Amino acid sequence: SLKVIMLHTALRAGFFLMNSTRQNIKTLIPDKLEERIVGMGLKKYRAAQVFEWIYGHHAASFDDMTNIANAERSLLAKRFYISALRVLRTEYSADGTRKFLFELEDRHTIESVLIPDENRSTLCISSQVGCAQACRFCLTGRGGFRRNLEAFEIADQVVAVGKVLAAEPEGTVAASGGESSRERFRHITNIVLMGMGEPLANLDNVLKALKIITADKGPGFSPRRVTLSTDGLVPEIEKLGRSGMKVNLAVSLNATTDEVRNRIMPVNKRYPIKELLAACRRFPLDDRRRITFEYVMLRDVNDSEADALRLAKLLRGIKCKVNLIPFNPFPGSEFKRPDDAMVQRFKKILAGHHYTALVRESRGGDISAACGQLRERLTADAASASDRLVP
Repeated sequence: SLKVIMLHTALRAGFFLMNSTRQNIKTLIPDKLEERIVGMGLKKYRAAQVFEWIYGHHAASFDDMTNIANAERSLLAKRFYISALRVLRTEYSADGTRKFLFELEDRHTIESVLIPDENRSTLCISSQVGCAQACRFCLTGRGGFRRNLEAFEIADQVVAVGKVLAAEPEGTVAASGGESSRERFRHITNIVLMGMGEPLANLDNVLKALKIITADKGPGFSPRRVTLSTDGLVPEIEKLGRSGMKVNLAVSLNATTDEVRNRIMPVNKRYPIKELLAACRRFPLDDRRRITFEYVMLRDVNDSEADALRLAKLLRGIKCKVNLIPFNPFPGSEFKRPDDAMVQRFKKILAGHHYTALVRESRGGDISAACGQLRERLTADAASASDRLVP
């Protein structure tokens, strides 16, 4: 009802007014957090304890930090508050996939997806609110770009889902005895930056978030368990390679000619295929690592046998594997899913040229599977509700 909406708005306004005199402690990267802690007259090691409580034990308040003296907790609470992503909606698929819609402090929304498999559970997280890349087969791009996510907002997706998993009943990791909250993050085995947004267009914040996600006193993920996916921003690929952050790289290629890639991915007009693949050849890789090329297959656009042969030639000399992703149609899309037989022929041609090629079927088809779909639906629901309130 209108009264309920007005009450909710008033409560939110009161919350933000209350916090306006305090700083969100998550906005401080570890070095800055240490500076502030010492500047308050506290011991330097308190910064590491606070960081571990926030990101390792997902503490909701300073009162939770039981190994810090009461007086120090009170002092921290006067200067700071601890933000948290608000879960607006969770959807559950019959295949075990879960989709989370989170609200940020400025009321923008983002999505994260937890994808369980036989021996791992992958969390797909967002790096921007919306996306400016405007790929024609992507729903998120149709909604436009709002802003970059801050480093803590990227890392908080891992914290928020980890907190959900830690609170789950019997039959989950959270129910097994003797584990700390931090250890329960292990139920998420892999992280992929493949959600809303282009990670390399927000590289500074992404790198800061990766330092949090891979920190021993934080979620503690190995960089080998983290994959960053890009549409192909060549200068930023090179910056990532020089950063020393040894995460896995996935490149969304999706075409074998500049003509087709220009049409479906505007980024190709800035960084054409030849330039993109040259950057991939220069990207530093350990002996056991390979670049993953993602190839969304669109019927009668990029799924022919000639495309498969061209792809095999283009990737020659690059340590890589190929993920073939049959297009997952969404309402209003101009593209169609290719025939299964064509997908298998495409895969067979790549295998014949000694490439590892895997067919990645879409997960969560019954729960707004396309990235951005749940967010778009909530926006439509809100608009519909607003219309009903008009006399």
